[in-house]
Amino acid sequence: MINKNFNSLYDLLKAFPDEQACIDHLEALRWGGKVVSPFDETSTVYECKGNKYRCRNTGRYFNVKTGTMLDNTKIVLQKWFVAVWLVTSHKKGISSHQLARDIDVTQKTAWFMLHRIRKCFGIENDNDLDGNVEVDETYVGGKNKNRHVSKKVENCQGRSTKDKTPVVGMVSRGGKLNARKVDNVQAKTLSREVMRHVKSSASLHTDEWCGYNSLSKIYEHFVVHHGAGVYVDGVAHTNTIEGFWSLLKRGIIGIYHFTSQKHLQNYIDEFVFRYNTRTNTEAQRFNLLLANTEVRTTYRRLVNG
Repeated sequence: MINKNFNSLYDLLKAFPDEQACIDHLEALRWGGKVVSPFDETSTVYECKGNKYRCRNTGRYFNVKTGTMLDNTKIVLQKWFVAVWLVTSHKKGISSHQLARDIDVTQKTAWFMLHRIRKCFGIENDNDLDGNVEVDETYVGGKNKNRHVSKKVENCQGRSTKDKTPVVGMVSRGGKLNARKVDNVQAKTLSREVMRHVKSSASLHTDEWCGYNSLSKIYEHFVVHHGAGVYVDGVAHTNTIEGFWSLLKRGIIGIYHFTSQKHLQNYIDEFVFRYNTRTNTEAQRFNLLLANTEVRTTYRRLVNG
């Protein structure tokens, strides 16, 4: 079932024409032929009618959707499969309004589905990086000069976080990328994020921001002086990570228009997932996400925190 070839939305619909075909595919991805209880991995499992199973040790019933983003969903799996396909294959994502029209659900339902899917994108945002690693920070939240006079914020120039959210990113040239929302871009914060994900054998490439200075004690550190109008100095540059910032911001501005600080990390995870799987086929990216859906959230938690 996993070997089905589908490189377009039309192929996807042909490969999964009904609910049973979707269930069979999910079981193959999640369990690989051996059903495992989500309540007790060591338990014997009994097969029941209607694609249900029973955990012997706990006595509880479950199916392939239990404990995943699909748990207790009332939406047919074919619509979920189309939603996953669209959000993973569209380079800048898809809005809840557009998804609602595409799969014939309400905008509220589409918004909830997309946030459930985004909760699973974090699987590609925790990589160990080595080699030539570029590190940079950016700010998400718009420019003060573009705001209505009633919404302008005083004293928010430069690296102020009063009206913008800082994000630090690091990418291994030709390899994986990590990006995290942070509270500030002080040396302590940046050093913590870098040392968490970048191996000491790596060569670090940053701009001249003083928050990176202490990292020279740990890494081979190349600095490019953007303030002096220099953007490439031999091997030193941060063009790769800045290219990702462009993708992230174009997606937010062009597709989502606005992201709250509360949900920003989930949107970042979405763009990181697509970047890190850029060499995968559409089917491989689709299956990778479906095989890692054991992250579940509720509507109340999304709305209320």
